[in-house]
Amino acid sequence: MVLSFKSWVANEGGKHFVLVLWLGANTWLFLRTFLTYSTGQQYYYLYKMLGLGLCISRASASVLNLNCSLVLLPMCRSLLTCLRGTHTVSSRRTRRLLDKSKTFHVVCGVAICIFSVVHVSAHLVNIVNFSAGYSEDLPGLNLARYRGEDPRMIILTTVPGVTGVILVVILFLMFTASSYCIRVSNYEIFWYTHNLFIVFYIILMLHMVGGALKYQSNVDAHPPGCLSANQSSPVLQGEELETGSDEERRCKEEARFHPHYPQTWMWVSGPLCLYCAERFYRYIRSSDPVTIVTVIRHPCDVIEVRMLKRDFKAHPGQYIVLNCPGVSSFENHPFTLTTCPTEEKETFGIHLRIVGDWTERFTELLLPKPGVESEILPMVQQRRYPKLCVDGPFGSSSEEVFNYEVSLCVAGGIGVTPFACVLHALLDGWRQFRLRRLYFVWVCRELQSFYWFSELLCALHHKLWQENRPDYLNLKLFVSQTEDLQSMSEEKYRPLSSRLSIGRPRWKLLFDEIGNANKHKRVGVFCCGPKGISRTLHRLCNSSRYTGVTFEFNKESFS
Repeated sequence: MVLSFKSWVANEGGKHFVLVLWLGANTWLFLRTFLTYSTGQQYYYLYKMLGLGLCISRASASVLNLNCSLVLLPMCRSLLTCLRGTHTVSSRRTRRLLDKSKTFHVVCGVAICIFSVVHVSAHLVNIVNFSAGYSEDLPGLNLARYRGEDPRMIILTTVPGVTGVILVVILFLMFTASSYCIRVSNYEIFWYTHNLFIVFYIILMLHMVGGALKYQSNVDAHPPGCLSANQSSPVLQGEELETGSDEERRCKEEARFHPHYPQTWMWVSGPLCLYCAERFYRYIRSSDPVTIVTVIRHPCDVIEVRMLKRDFKAHPGQYIVLNCPGVSSFENHPFTLTTCPTEEKETFGIHLRIVGDWTERFTELLLPKPGVESEILPMVQQRRYPKLCVDGPFGSSSEEVFNYEVSLCVAGGIGVTPFACVLHALLDGWRQFRLRRLYFVWVCRELQSFYWFSELLCALHHKLWQENRPDYLNLKLFVSQTEDLQSMSEEKYRPLSSRLSIGRPRWKLLFDEIGNANKHKRVGVFCCGPKGISRTLHRLCNSSRYTGVTFEFNKESFS
C-alpha cells in the first residue's frame, strides 16, 4: 500500500519529530560524556587503568539518568489531562501528541533496559580491570584492596556493587512482567512489579554513594603523566615523555583523587517529586465517597455500574481509574465512562467485561450468585455494595471526536465504551460541537453484544429523525460469528436490524465512501478494539488512495 506523505505527516509527523529530538538528546549526551572521560585530564589515570569500559559505563549512565527522569512524566495523568483541557494546548495536533504518552513511556522504558545492559557489561569489565590493574603508586584510585582480588568480592563488598545487583533484579522483574502475555494472563503480576519503581528510584539515588570512580583534583600541581619520585606503576611505564628537563616534568605533589558527587538525584528528583505530588493529589481526590446507585447485568458477561460522587465532572471520551479495596487495596484498573454527569443527571457509569481475576471478584461483590432472577438491583433492596475509590477523570483521544467536522468511530466488542459516552452526549442535545457527521461502526462476535447499548442507539436514531437530521449518524453494525445466529426481531430494535450485516467490514470500501462524501476535509478516525482492526485502519489512514481528504488516526489507549 502506497503511503501518502500528507497523511503520513498528519498521523506520524509529530510522533517522529519528538522521537528524533529524544534520539538526538540521548546521542549528544552519550558522546559528550564519552569524550569527557576519554580525553579529560582529570580522568587520565582512571582511563589508563580501566580503558574504554570507563567511557562506556559513564556514557550509558548519563543516558540512563535522562531516561529515568523522562519515563515518569507520561504517567502524570492529571497533568496531561489538565494540559489537554487548557488553552495552553490549543492545537489539535499537540493534543493528539499527548495521547502518545504511553508509547513514549514504553520507549523510555526499553531504552533504560538496553542501556542498563550496556552499563552493567562495561562495569563488569571495569571491575576486572580494577583487580588486574591495581596501582601501588596511586592508592587513592584503587577500588580493589589488592592486586588480583576476586571481582565478585568487589561487587558484594561495595555500595555501588550491591545496589547495582538490586537494581538489575528489580529492572528484570519490571521488564519481564511488562510483556503482553503476562499483562493479559495475569495483570496483578504486572501491577505489583511495576510499583517496585519506588524502591528502584530510592536505590538508584544511593547507587553512586561510595565513590567507585574517582577523578584527579590537583591537575595543576600534578599534570597527568608527570614524573614522580618513585615511578613504578604499570600505568606510567612505557609512557612517551615530552622533551625538556627532568625538573620541568617532575610532579610538584602526589596525585589526589576524590569521588564524584552523586548527580543522579539531580536528574530524577524533579520528575519524581512531580509524580509523587500528583499521586498524592489523586489519592486525596479518590478518597471522596462513591455511592453505587445501580448494577445491571448485560449479556455476554458484561455488567454496568452506575455511581454517584460529589462534585464529579467529566467529558465524553474520558476514563476513570477504579479501586475496590474489597478485591485488592493496591490494584487500580482503568475504565472508560459510558455515561457522564449532566445538569439533569449527576450519575456516571461504566461497562466492564468479566475477564480475569479482578473483574470476577469484583462482580461477585456487586451481584448475587447465579440463580437470582433479578438482573437489576435497585437501592431499595438495601444491598450492601463494596466500597469504591474513583480516581479521575482522565483525558483520552476519544475526547477529540467532537473537534472534527466528520468523525469515524470504530469499535470492536467491549471497545464500544468510549463511544457510548459520545452517543449519550448527542442524545442529551449538546449543540456546541463542531461535529457535523458521525460514522459509527461496531463489530461484535455475538449478536447479544449489541443489546448493551441497543436502547441508546435506537433513542438517538429516533431523535435525529425527529430533528430532520437522519444523515448526522451513519450507523453500521457487524456480527462476525455466524453459528446459531438470530436476528433482532423486536419491533423497537428495527432501526438496528436494518443496519446489521453478517461478516466483517470491508474497510477499503468504507473509506472510499467517506472520502468521496467529504472532499477537502480532515476526518478523525477513532478506534478502540482488537489490534488487527487498529492496524488495518492505521494503514488506510496513511494510504495515498484517498485524494482530497485526510484521515487522522486516533487510537484509544489508557496511560
